[in-house]
Amino acid sequence: MKVHFISIGGSAMHNLAIALHQKGYKVSGSDDNIFEPSKSRLAKHGLLPETFGWFSSNISSDLDFVILGMHAKANNPELLEAKSKNIRILSYPEFIFEMSKNKTRVVIGGSHGKTSITAMILHVLNDNDRKIDYMVGAQLEGFDTMVNLSEENDFILLEGDEYLSSPIDRRPKFHLYKPNIALLSGISWDHINVFPSEENYIHQFETFLDTIVQGGVLVYNKLDKEVEKITQDCEKSIRKLAYSIPEHIIKNGITFLITDEGEIPLNIFGDHNLSNLAGAKLVCQLMGVQEEDFYNSIIPFKGADKRLEPLLEMDDRLIFKDFAHSPSKVLATTDALKKQFQDRKLIAILELHTFSSLNKDFINHYKGTLKSADIALLFYDPKVVIKKGLSEINDQVIKLAFNDNNLKVFSNPNELNEFLLSQSYANSNLLFMSSGNYASLDLDNLIKKISSS
Repeated sequence: MKVHFISIGGSAMHNLAIALHQKGYKVSGSDDNIFEPSKSRLAKHGLLPETFGWFSSNISSDLDFVILGMHAKANNPELLEAKSKNIRILSYPEFIFEMSKNKTRVVIGGSHGKTSITAMILHVLNDNDRKIDYMVGAQLEGFDTMVNLSEENDFILLEGDEYLSSPIDRRPKFHLYKPNIALLSGISWDHINVFPSEENYIHQFETFLDTIVQGGVLVYNKLDKEVEKITQDCEKSIRKLAYSIPEHIIKNGITFLITDEGEIPLNIFGDHNLSNLAGAKLVCQLMGVQEEDFYNSIIPFKGADKRLEPLLEMDDRLIFKDFAHSPSKVLATTDALKKQFQDRKLIAILELHTFSSLNKDFINHYKGTLKSADIALLFYDPKVVIKKGLSEINDQVIKLAFNDNNLKVFSNPNELNEFLLSQSYANSNLLFMSSGNYASLDLDNLIKKISSS
């Protein structure tokens, strides 16, 4: 089979390209820019485009199909060429479904937590030598690529993203998978550029539940009011299993689960992660893993990439990096860190980087989300605001939205760097939250200086 990827540099797209290459497909791809780690991984497998850009000459008549990424535009010259030659064009979720029609499809959905839950399940299954197919959005330790497709495996585990499938397919990705087993972790309005109202956003999850096959299973977070509501309203003939935060204690900065097997120490912490763990446990049991085996396997799990990822660990200070950017994620992450280390000062910095977070009509949703931090900092890049075509924001608008006059707002990475270096980090934790890069702030150099201060 010969396949071409338009926008091969995306997180899922490049992993899928590598997976097909390893299966023996003849794979080519293009993109206007590719960043790390996608760039290195594609280069390792000989799949990195020689020249960045879009070229209609990449679309030959002997292609079996084209896989189209969301980053491309509807007028992309390669897409137009593929259409003119009547080559079959699929989004990656469409392709994944085509490859998994005869498998038991397990789909993890929700505004937050889906990557962590998917990672937990995959970690436990791998630890118990259970072979499955999968597609995960974040890189996990011990895995070369985060897509695995086979002929023989019975299960496929999919991270169910609610964002749109492609420029020519406006359906959310998780509407295409038709799960036999589904999990719904939480609903918190996001992606306002494509879901203009909260009602419209919630409706996407109602539709997701309707796509579960007859007789399937829904595992859901009963502590989330929107999830609870749409689950109870769902009239599909499916089995519904609820989960919540499991019983636990915190001792000396370590969280222990309280179970019939005794107290089980964890490497993860926070109500959000514990709730995710409870959901992952139910799914693993539905996939054939015994409860005792799940607990034994989850002990060493350290989390998915960029999910409360430790960047510095010293006796008197810790630095974490988290992908948190939506209001619910920011609140959960800062609360978790403060609760876990109550005697330490918490310095939390959030970067507003997404279309939603920088939008004046949405920013009020961040009210009180940094309240757990002893020192709350916010960074935004005015160039990003302009690039996204949004109205200008300023310090006063942001402080009012967060309801915090003590919030320190930065729009210059050098000034942010100077402020961070001026702080004392004895008996302190520092938390970075962003889906961006703080306008290319040199985190490695900053951490090195903090570690020696």
